[in-house]
Amino acid sequence: AGIYNMELKPSDFKNTSSNFTNVEFVIVDGTLEISKRTVTLTSATQEKVYDGTALTNDDVTEGGDGFADGEGATYNVTGTQTEVGSSANAFTYTLNSNTKAANYDITTTAGTLTVTELTDKVTVTITENSGSEKYDGKEKTVAGYTVSIDNSLYKEADFSFNGNATITGTDAGTYNMELTAEDFTNNSKNFTNVEFVIVDGTLEIS
Repeated sequence: AGIYNMELKPSDFKNTSSNFTNVEFVIVDGTLEISKRTVTLTSATQEKVYDGTALTNDDVTEGGDGFADGEGATYNVTGTQTEVGSSANAFTYTLNSNTKAANYDITTTAGTLTVTELTDKVTVTITENSGSEKYDGKEKTVAGYTVSIDNSLYKEADFSFNGNATITGTDAGTYNMELTAEDFTNNSKNFTNVEFVIVDGTLEIS
């Protein structure tokens, strides 16, 4: 790409006519102009529902005039999105060894990778611990609970507990822990439909 002059000179011409003795040659320059090719490079845009794995797409589309035949570039696409949300599908390019940057106007545009929430129902079963003791005049205690989740993508770290998972009693009788679903809060933006089911636990003092 560039402007090239023909660069003829008056001395390149010679009067060969015997009829004229005063001939002047005046040169008006001519040029060859080769314009740059415009190339647009755009990485892929893609969307999926959260599944715990990274969303990637290595495709890069060449637009505009495109590269001349036999020339081009290689691409390194680094964009990735695992959690719910969006991010740029970032990439870099390297021109092939036979491709001169000066011959191109190259613009790059990153596509968007989007992960949307999993709307399928996730059931978290909270089973309160139970225990049995014989009355001896001293306070007895049962604490804690076990967790069972019907979707392996959802983890115990994805929710928080704000209740009191303790049963205490001294006199003979049956005592309930009485946790409620409202004691648990889903904190994961990847899941929108989480149900907490409570299986009651008791302390029985005989």
